[in-house]
Amino acid sequence: MNEQEFLARVRGSEGLRRAVLRAVEVDRAAKTCLFELVTDAAYTEEDERTAQEAAQAAAPAPFRAEVKLIKLVADAQLVRGKIRDFLAATRSAAAACIAAEDIEVTAGEPVRFTLGVDATERMFLERDERLFPDLIRMLSRNFCGSFEGAFADKVKEQRTAGEEDEDEPPVQQALPVRTFAVTDFEPIDEPDVPRLATYIADCDFQSSSLTVCGEITYIQERETQKGKRYLRMAINDSTGTLGFSYFPRKRTEEKISALKTGDWIVCTGANELYNGSLGYTARFINRGRAPEGFVPEKRKSKPVPARYMRVAPEHFTDYNQLNLFEQGALPDDLVRNTFVVFDLETTGLNTSPASGRMDAITEIGAVKIIGGEIREQFSTLVNPERKLEADVVKLTGITDDMVKDAPKIAEVIPDFYKFCDGCLLVAHNAPFDSKFIRYYGEAEGYMFEQKVYDTVSIAQSFLYLNNYKLNTLADHYGVVFRHHRAADDALATAKIFIEMIKAKKCLPKA
Repeated sequence: MNEQEFLARVRGSEGLRRAVLRAVEVDRAAKTCLFELVTDAAYTEEDERTAQEAAQAAAPAPFRAEVKLIKLVADAQLVRGKIRDFLAATRSAAAACIAAEDIEVTAGEPVRFTLGVDATERMFLERDERLFPDLIRMLSRNFCGSFEGAFADKVKEQRTAGEEDEDEPPVQQALPVRTFAVTDFEPIDEPDVPRLATYIADCDFQSSSLTVCGEITYIQERETQKGKRYLRMAINDSTGTLGFSYFPRKRTEEKISALKTGDWIVCTGANELYNGSLGYTARFINRGRAPEGFVPEKRKSKPVPARYMRVAPEHFTDYNQLNLFEQGALPDDLVRNTFVVFDLETTGLNTSPASGRMDAITEIGAVKIIGGEIREQFSTLVNPERKLEADVVKLTGITDDMVKDAPKIAEVIPDFYKFCDGCLLVAHNAPFDSKFIRYYGEAEGYMFEQKVYDTVSIAQSFLYLNNYKLNTLADHYGVVFRHHRAADDALATAKIFIEMIKAKKCLPKA
C-alpha cells in the first residue's frame, strides 16, 4: 500500500476526510510503526479505528501499527510562524526582507497568505520561481486544506545605520592562505622581496603584491602589438600551476634569458581582475625553491554553515519500499553509521580542468540513510552558467529554461556540505561524482574528505551480472526508478546500497 492508497482509506472516515500524513516512525526493537496524522476536524472513536486499520494494512509483517492523531487548525499565527521558520532555513534573502508583521494570513478554503514587500524587494524575490510552490508544499505537509500565496505591496521604513537584524545571514569566513618558506634564494631582479610564497592553489584572491614560487614548466618569448618583448611563463609548486606574463628589465635581461624549464623561481607581482577573471603579472623574478621534501599541508575546510541558506533537506518517507522494514536485524555497519547517497547531473564528462574546461553540475540529488533507513532527501537544480548541449538535454531532460533561475553551485555547495556533515558518502561510479563535488567544494573552501563507497565496486565484489550499470542493479533488486535525474538515481542507489550491505553483512574494507 503506497501513501496515496493509505490516505484514501483514511479519508473515507468523516472526521479524517482532510487528514494529512506528517510522519512515519519505525522502532525496529519494538517492531512498531507509528503513523502521525494531522486533521483539522473533530474525530470520533470510529475515525480512530479506521485510521488504525489502514495503518496496520500499510505496516509490513511482523510490525505492529500505532496511530497518533493530532487536531491542528491552520490559524494565522501558526501559519505565519511556519513561513518565517521556512524562510530562515531555506531563503536567507527573503528572510532578511520579510518580518513576521509582513506576513498576512486569511483563513478559509484555501488559506491565503501574502508576503509584504516593497518595490525593490519584490523585483529581487520574484526571480525565485520556486518560492511560493515550496512554501505551499511545506504548509500542506503541516496543515490540512489547501494554500495560496502571493506578494503584497508594502511601504517599509528604512532601517537606521547600525541597527541589527537577527535574521541577517552570517558573514562567510575567509580561509587563511597557506605559505611555505623560500629556500636557495638568489636575487636577479630585486633582493628585497618576501621570502614566504603563497600556495598556487590558494591564489584565488586579488592582491597588488603576491609572491609565488615554483618550477618553470613553460617559457616562451613573445611581443606585444607595439613590438615590446615579454615572456609568457608557467610555474608549478605541486599544489597548482600558474601562468603569467613578465616584462624583462635591461639590467637583468641576460640572467632572465638564462632561465629554462625545470628551473625554480620566486616571483612577486599583482593578481588582478581582467575582464572578470583573475590574472597574475610578475614584477620581480628571482631564483628560489620550495624546501627540500616539501609536502603541501592540507587546506582546512570552512566550518559547517550554521543553517541552510538556499537548499534545505526534507523529511523522506517511502511507502513503495516497505521491504526496507522487513524482519531480520540489519548489519551493525549499516545501523551505526549515517550515509549520504548522492548523484549528480552534469554538462559533460570532463572531471579535470587540466583536460580543458571543467564540466559543470546541473543537478544534485541525495538521500540520507539514518539507522539503516532512508530518512531525508536533498535535491536541487543548479545553474551551470553555460548553455546545455543537445545530447545532455536529451539524456537528462534538463533544459536551459529549467536551470536559468536555479542557484549557482557556489550557493548550493555550503548547504550540501552541511547535509553531508558527519556522514559517509555513497555514489554509483563514485570516482566520477566525487571529482565534481570535491572540485566545486574546494573552490568555495569546503573540503569533502569523507570516505566514499562505490556501489559499482561493491556489486562487482560479490554479484555476477552482465554489467554493473545502475539500471542493471536496479533490475536485480526490483527497484523501479526514473534514470538520469539526480534525485531518482540517488534514491535508487541508496536502496541498492542497503540491500547489498544487508547481503554482505558489513561495509567493504578500506
